[in-house]
Amino acid sequence: FREFNTIGSKANDASIAQTIVEAKTELEKIREQVQNVE
Repeated sequence: FREFNTIGSKANDASIAQTIVEAKTELEKIREQVQNVE
């Protein structure tokens, strides 16, 4: 997750920033699914 934050803060391109936001959203969904399994 930190890597996404680093890339997002260094990205000057709006499309890259949008991709990072989408990736964070997907990662959060995965985290929720893992918590449900535990």
